[in-house]
Amino acid sequence: MKRTERLHALSEMLRRSGSRGCTADWLANEFGVSVRTIKRDLDALENSGTPIWSRPGPGGGYGLAGRSNLPPITLTPAQAVALLAAVTAAPDAPYADLAAAGIRKIVDVLDPRTRMKADELARRIWVNADSPVARAISSALEQAMAEQLVVRIRYTSANGNTTTRDVEPVIFAFREGRWYLIGWCRLRNEIRWFLLKRIERASVTKIPCENHDVEDIGIPPVTARSVQIGHD
Repeated sequence: MKRTERLHALSEMLRRSGSRGCTADWLANEFGVSVRTIKRDLDALENSGTPIWSRPGPGGGYGLAGRSNLPPITLTPAQAVALLAAVTAAPDAPYADLAAAGIRKIVDVLDPRTRMKADELARRIWVNADSPVARAISSALEQAMAEQLVVRIRYTSANGNTTTRDVEPVIFAFREGRWYLIGWCRLRNEIRWFLLKRIERASVTKIPCENHDVEDIGIPPVTARSVQIGHD
């Protein structure tokens, strides 16, 4: 996870903790970093204007002084639960962690009556999803896609061959219930599909991608569509 993403997630976690707060040890374990790194992140948030409080000693920790900077949001209970269900059912979707954080932020500022009805409806929806791709792998792939940098992956194919490849990410694709990274494979010198579940490691390089675009993938199926935000 990039530091900017961790700072955002850290802010969200402190906000959700309310008056209880979180200890530096607990936060460090949650993000897989050292306590020293968490304290540097907390200082960075505070220097950027985030109102962080701290309590020393047993039972102490860190939290946010303010409730929320989001204005009231008008959603029906069904709309709120639809967002929760969509993200919960798709843990492998690109940027799923950030989407979940955004939806929690929305739900937190619903009016109490809508929130209560949404909670009741959410109890009636169960999800039994597969374990998501490891966060370190997802974060690397997401960063490489967003910044258009070559990503180095360790990949095991369906026939059991394991290779290390440099890939220029072009698109994420969802097909028949599975997520893929589609990109220009520098090992094979062609466009290849990589099932996310078979990527064992991923690290972002500093090498910029070349001019491979969505059109290089070919003509999509008639049932396929992008998630581009529509305009009225």
